[in-house]
Amino acid sequence: MTFASRPPGSSRRARRTVLTIAALSGALLVTACSPSSSGSSDSTGAGGDGKVTLTVWSWRVEDEAAYNKIFDAYEKAHPNVNVDFKAFKATEYNKILATGLAGSSGPDVPQVRSYGQLQGTVASKSLLPLDGKVDLTGWDENVVASAKGKEDGKTYSVPLARQTVQMFYNQGLFEKNGLKAPTTWDEFLAANDKLMGAGVTPIAVGAKDDWTLPIVHEVLAGSRFGGKAFQSEVLSGKKSFTDPDWVASVKVVGDLEKYMPKNVTGVAQTDAQTLFSAEKAAMIPGGSFDLSVLQKANPGMKIGIFQVPPAPGSPSGSSATTAGWADGNFAVSAKSKHPNEATELVTWMTSKEFGQMVNDDIKQISAVPGVEPTDPLLKQMSDNYNNSGSPYLLLTDFRYGAPSGTDLLGKGLQQMLLGSKDAAGVSQDLDTGVKTWFKPSA
Repeated sequence: MTFASRPPGSSRRARRTVLTIAALSGALLVTACSPSSSGSSDSTGAGGDGKVTLTVWSWRVEDEAAYNKIFDAYEKAHPNVNVDFKAFKATEYNKILATGLAGSSGPDVPQVRSYGQLQGTVASKSLLPLDGKVDLTGWDENVVASAKGKEDGKTYSVPLARQTVQMFYNQGLFEKNGLKAPTTWDEFLAANDKLMGAGVTPIAVGAKDDWTLPIVHEVLAGSRFGGKAFQSEVLSGKKSFTDPDWVASVKVVGDLEKYMPKNVTGVAQTDAQTLFSAEKAAMIPGGSFDLSVLQKANPGMKIGIFQVPPAPGSPSGSSATTAGWADGNFAVSAKSKHPNEATELVTWMTSKEFGQMVNDDIKQISAVPGVEPTDPLLKQMSDNYNNSGSPYLLLTDFRYGAPSGTDLLGKGLQQMLLGSKDAAGVSQDLDTGVKTWFKPSA
């Protein structure tokens, strides 16, 4: 996400640089050290103005201006603190963060991954436990789980946002072809057929990037495997990923390939987004985190969202669902020279004031309970999750070991779209892979 201009007062934030991979590569390869703060501070983190400088790291380069605006507000209420925000290329962030937290030049407040991807950082003892310091009472339990250590159950971060996945669609193209958001599977197929007949790619998918395919699967077929109900059954061991409903949900993706771009496994996610933004594709499965990207790419497009209706054969009682998870959590480094001030900043991130800024400025669905998005589409996503939400199962519960569920399904779906594997084979490989480390709870 990018913003057209810097917010008022941000000139004093010239030190808050976005470090591109080009700027980082030499230092990382030669010294393996993370970049130091570009502010003028001594070894204690106190600048020439006598204030405490807290460094905050993130992988969201596109949110730099929004975070600068948010931390401007924090500094006004905390005149003893300067916040130095740095954003790094997302694909390089994990390595940069691990190096920074292991050394002396890392952040005071790092943005950390969630669920299974948080566990390595916890195991390295790089983060301070926040139990008794932050209060997440009343928060969605699926969101709170993202912030905890699996082994000790302690809280190590504050969740930033609830992400959801859904189908985006071009309302103008739908109206031009006499269509509206489908509410049944037959309507969904009919819309795809009509669009394809009009020379429009119905569903933009970037299968070259296999990480997107589990999201595509959730959007198209979450209700076919049973959504939230399936979660409890697979975690308890009553069902597995070879269950007929799961296999059928994987097959749904293959059955809908004809509505995707030609040679879909050669299409990158950025190419898929371009197809949609250029109005050459009518729909694109994606996350709430994609909203601002799509809006900026074509400000004149009227974008809508819908939950894909349940495919035939879906479990009894299954209905359209919106899968979700927590993401973008913030923690306190165990090596911070200012742990009290860093903890105070992270504690503020549980407030409704911060949550509203996340909604309005970062354009994400805040994890803070009781905060309502002002963007109508973001609000619709939030309402859909609140009313008919389910966990993004392979992310929330099957990333606690290697190979992870999302990696296995992503590669498997890619192979299925290439024609080298069927839905049963994809599902069997997923089940076999996660069982090398996953143990049912009962």
